[in-house]
Amino acid sequence: QVQLVESGGGLVQAGGSLRLSCAASGGTFSSYVMGWFRQAPGKEREFVAAISYSGSSTYYADSVKGRFTISRDNAKNTVYLQMNSLKPEDTAVYYCNADHSLRMLQRAQATYWGQGTQVTVSS
Repeated sequence: QVQLVESGGGLVQAGGSLRLSCAASGGTFSSYVMGWFRQAPGKEREFVAAISYSGSSTYYADSVKGRFTISRDNAKNTVYLQMNSLKPEDTAVYYCNADHSLRMLQRAQATYWGQGTQVTVSS
């Protein structure tokens, strides 16, 4: 069993920054591809970013490229999402997820999900 707990969400003005954290327990953290999804009210969950086992490869949705950075610290069993130049359309609940397969994770079919953390960007 793998448990994921997100933190770091909050209210920020447009153009500001937030750093989300996802702490993992159970399983072997370094054996999982990690990712972030988000879901706004009335919309489906949307892929945001993913990172490979070692952190050597990263993947981003076009909507966040150049603004968001995903990273991981396997020694701390934690994945991060640094969000800069935030826009009101970034407002959503952000979810951390994990799977052994990048394809499954990117298609919102990851095995493990956190409970989410709210990010609200005001204009």
